[in-house]
Amino acid sequence: MKFYDALQMDPSVLKRMIASCDTKHHKAYYWTAMAVRSVLIVGFAIVFISLLSGIFGSDNTPLAVALFCMMLGIRFVNFEYCIRDSLAALAAVLAILVLAPSAAALLPPFFLIPLHFTAFFALLYMTTQRPEMGNGGLYSFAYIYLTGNPVFGEALVRRGLLALTGYFICGAILFAKHRNQHRTIRFLHVIRGFDLSSPVYVWQLRMALGVSLVMTAGQVFGVERFMWMGFACASLLSEYPYSGSTLIRFRHRIVGAVAGDGSVGRDLPGLLHGLPVQNSNELLRCADAGRRDLRPSGSSGSSDYGYFSRCNIRPGLRGSLSPAGCSQIPVRIGERITKYGTSEKTRTPGRKSSDKHEHGKSGKRCAFPL
Repeated sequence: MKFYDALQMDPSVLKRMIASCDTKHHKAYYWTAMAVRSVLIVGFAIVFISLLSGIFGSDNTPLAVALFCMMLGIRFVNFEYCIRDSLAALAAVLAILVLAPSAAALLPPFFLIPLHFTAFFALLYMTTQRPEMGNGGLYSFAYIYLTGNPVFGEALVRRGLLALTGYFICGAILFAKHRNQHRTIRFLHVIRGFDLSSPVYVWQLRMALGVSLVMTAGQVFGVERFMWMGFACASLLSEYPYSGSTLIRFRHRIVGAVAGDGSVGRDLPGLLHGLPVQNSNELLRCADAGRRDLRPSGSSGSSDYGYFSRCNIRPGLRGSLSPAGCSQIPVRIGERITKYGTSEKTRTPGRKSSDKHEHGKSGKRCAFPL
């Protein structure tokens, strides 16, 4: 087998081939192919996502990540109907991924369940006629991830342009790889074939209903980073063929969550190194307040102004806490944002306000969600 052909193989196939090899030379050959494959994918991911984030803004990085995953998956898995309808479905999928998350962040709670259910089921119905091929996990991940990182205003326009760019890229790959497949099957035939006795459609409905309920509960009750609830729910319900019991996966999820929490708690001091916070409590307070610029002390830049975003802040332990996007309003330290985006002076009880205190050079940049 040529080395290039080995790079194209799935890791599970490579592992089976390694297990079946009789000589160390062949084992080393396939292990090398697997390692090189991983390095190439990670390297390309860094370049691809960084390039799109640099062009369309860091607040649209989540969509860049989703497009990268879609681009990898669409090379091997199509939508199971003709290329013409597949290209139209791809456009509809990207439109849902762009518009539904922002709509969910603005609509009253009463409309959240219908919105999430309709959008999520539409994604699965258009893309996942064969759940065992993995499209369900891919597009459910994209929807949940983007719902947890909505954007508005100018950032939403840039997200739409990024989706258009992604459509041309993924559409070209879809056309090149699958234009000769399923020529006689139209999407209309898929709609007419809907049958609740089919395991595929039962699986789609179960996924859509479960994830929509969990995502709605997370948003209504103000759960921070509620998208992780959606990831956990989708992971539990994604098993196919349809299974009425999720007890084993539920237990594994609890063990993984406990182990992950313990690992983060142990490594947190190392993660804090280089950040202008002294301990985990201060980091959490900054995350709750939405502090945006966690640069090391001594870095250059004006300290008179903070940045107040009109959107939710999505903190992460990556060296900085970055907002989900939107316009930012420069406001001096010592001022607060009112409900309507205007600022007004604040005064500490028992302390005299003065320009010296309010415009001193000791302030730090902060960002607070409205």
